[in-house]
Amino acid sequence: MFQATRRRLAIWYTSITAILLIIFALGIYSYVYTTLLDRIDDTLKHVVEIVEPSLIIERVSKEEGTYQVNLEGSFYQHPSTTNQVEDDHIDLEWFSPNGELLWQTLESPLPIPLSFNSGGKTIRISDDYLLRQITKRVEIGRYVLGYLRVSHPLFDVVKPIQQLIIDLSLAIFLMIISVAGIGWFLSGIAIQPVIESYQSLKQFTADASHELRNPIATIKTNIQSLLSYPEIDINAQQKQLKILERLTEKLSNLVNDLLFLARNDGGIIKPNFQTIPLDALLLEVVEEQKIIAKEKNIYLSFDIEDNNIDENLFNINGDWNEINRLFTNLISNSILHSINENNYQNLSIKVTLKTIKKNHKNYCQIEVKDNGIGIEEKILPHLFDRFYRGDFARTKGDNNNYSTGLGLAIALAIVESHQGKIKVESQINEGSNFIVTLPLVS
Repeated sequence: MFQATRRRLAIWYTSITAILLIIFALGIYSYVYTTLLDRIDDTLKHVVEIVEPSLIIERVSKEEGTYQVNLEGSFYQHPSTTNQVEDDHIDLEWFSPNGELLWQTLESPLPIPLSFNSGGKTIRISDDYLLRQITKRVEIGRYVLGYLRVSHPLFDVVKPIQQLIIDLSLAIFLMIISVAGIGWFLSGIAIQPVIESYQSLKQFTADASHELRNPIATIKTNIQSLLSYPEIDINAQQKQLKILERLTEKLSNLVNDLLFLARNDGGIIKPNFQTIPLDALLLEVVEEQKIIAKEKNIYLSFDIEDNNIDENLFNINGDWNEINRLFTNLISNSILHSINENNYQNLSIKVTLKTIKKNHKNYCQIEVKDNGIGIEEKILPHLFDRFYRGDFARTKGDNNNYSTGLGLAIALAIVESHQGKIKVESQINEGSNFIVTLPLVS
């Protein structure tokens, strides 16, 4: 599927480039051809301007006011003019007012009838012989003396134009081949994010289906049990109903988390940004999480590493609910994954708030550090991926804790929407440290 798309992209890219190159080549060809013809036309007009004043005109009849051109005196007695046009490969023809050829520099008359054209005109004598002609009507007053036709062969144009066509064709062919290769390479680069997005979506869909399938199957089993055995005692019914309630809440949390991520990816969520006192928000979150931490025999503390008594020191621009959810997810994640069967003693989670300065800008840095089981190094790059399953000791959940596997993915989305950064440092059996950096209010 993706290879076909890549081929189509490369073909479209190459086709469009080829069309543009052909248009460019036609433009170059037209410009060069027109320029060469204009130069020849200028030469022909210059010859006409030289020859016309040198014509010897005689009056034939005073009464009738008729004139004629003395051909012998005009052409034969002025060899310099004839030699000049011969050196420039220019031929002259003189026609009577009736169109009869009276004099020429050609070896044989051209098989071309006289036609008046003051501008340049291209005449094809044979397949490989072209002429450029200008015809000038010579007159005194309203009396026409004759027609002077000046011709120039186009071999000075045909050969360069033929070479230009060959050069342009070869250049276009080589460029199209190069563009095809470049297009294939660039289409591969362009489609790579699509492939990665598709694979991520595929994996995300599979993981979401897995997360939904198990609770739904359990709910279905319990409902069928209640329907099949209505005479079951009240205590057993209440137990099954509590299981259904817990599973329903887990499904509700999962759907809400999926909806949040989908809206965040689509830019639908519009955070309500306002000035937030981060120290007060963190204190509220820590107090809420202390109850859960105490049940797990985990000591949860909150410290502010700054002696400044300015109450606005930790103000940030953000959405209160989203920032609250961010740190609730981080702290609950540390509580959930700090313990296993081998480390129930002296567990602690320390939340620290302080200010830092980077690139002449002020930031607040929040650390959520625990001394639990830690995270393997190979898992760290994927820790914020949605539904990522790494070390079982790190990812296993508590049935009483409605974890959806999306907490860290949501945390990353919230941090990025607030122009912040989040990273994690961890070592096995030494604990983990989640570090969040958010810009302070200027």
